[in-house]
Amino acid sequence: MTDEKPTPQTAGESTPDEYDAPAIAESAGAEARADDETPVSHAAASTESDEPAATPTPDVSTVTFAEAFEAMTDGPDGVDEAAPAQYGVGPFSIREVSLGAVWLVAFVVSFFPIYSYGNGGWGTSVWTGIDWLLTIGVPTVAVFLIGLRRLSPQGIRRVGSLGIDQFASVAFSVSSIIWLGILWSSFVSVGGGSVFLATWVVWVEFILMLAGVVLTVFAPLLPTIGEDFQHRTEVPAHRYASPARPVVARPVMERTSYAAPTATSQADTYADASTGADPAPVAEPTSETTVLDETVLTPAASQAFWALVPVERDVVDEHGTPLFRIGPTAWALVIEDRGDRFVVRHEDGRIGYLTDVSGVTRG
Repeated sequence: MTDEKPTPQTAGESTPDEYDAPAIAESAGAEARADDETPVSHAAASTESDEPAATPTPDVSTVTFAEAFEAMTDGPDGVDEAAPAQYGVGPFSIREVSLGAVWLVAFVVSFFPIYSYGNGGWGTSVWTGIDWLLTIGVPTVAVFLIGLRRLSPQGIRRVGSLGIDQFASVAFSVSSIIWLGILWSSFVSVGGGSVFLATWVVWVEFILMLAGVVLTVFAPLLPTIGEDFQHRTEVPAHRYASPARPVVARPVMERTSYAAPTATSQADTYADASTGADPAPVAEPTSETTVLDETVLTPAASQAFWALVPVERDVVDEHGTPLFRIGPTAWALVIEDRGDRFVVRHEDGRIGYLTDVSGVTRG
């Protein structure tokens, strides 16, 4: 590096021949230190300039509760700058204002009794039991998240794999179904000779929740409030909302015979010993080689094969107890030939010995 840099000289400086060794070493060391510091400073500057451009990835493996909560609630906040301006009421769109008004009326009405027992008096409101959770509680959370999205863009922008608008659609749909169930029960009680239990509160709540469904589920199909869903930035789906991975069948492991691995390993061992790349002079074939070849060829007859007996015969265990029978109507799988007996495997996995091997047809 320092050999390619020319050393500037002035009129008062001496020629290169007059330099002594210490001066040359000191000058080379200073230039080396300057060259080493320059890439470090550039690397530090480039690192600092690249850090603001890094964006956190929401779909990462979570370790702590804080990271898990951020992965479940955080989301992309990109805005399409080329989209036309959207007008509304303050920071809220027309659809969001309408949805907030529907929720406010439903929230106030929910404190009135929902049942009337005729001469027995009025019943209680939805807040006395657990029914408030899905009838008015979940829609309240949905409207709160919609408002929080406008007032605090860096706040909660997703509920699990659902966006805020998707969560609101589910909330108002479930609430409307529950209010409809209360009305249905009241009609059933009238059919049974009783009074109509539901009060005007149930009718109002059902109608308001239906309006919420229109403003959430069917809003993209409507002309004015549908503008809230137009020109939105396309973002990748959350990993919980992504398409499911394909599932393939687990490969079936084939059952191997008991004698086959032993014969194969012996054959490989003898083959390697007899056909080595660089055999030693002392490993010349002798009469011992003939014995090894006979040993390799002998187990070949004990490979698995199909057998058909002329008459029905018992297959017993090692103690002589019959396990199952094989006959001339079906082939039996013999996994080992032991000379005076066959090792037979049944279809259900049981293994036994066929002691009478006379007249057996091999397949």
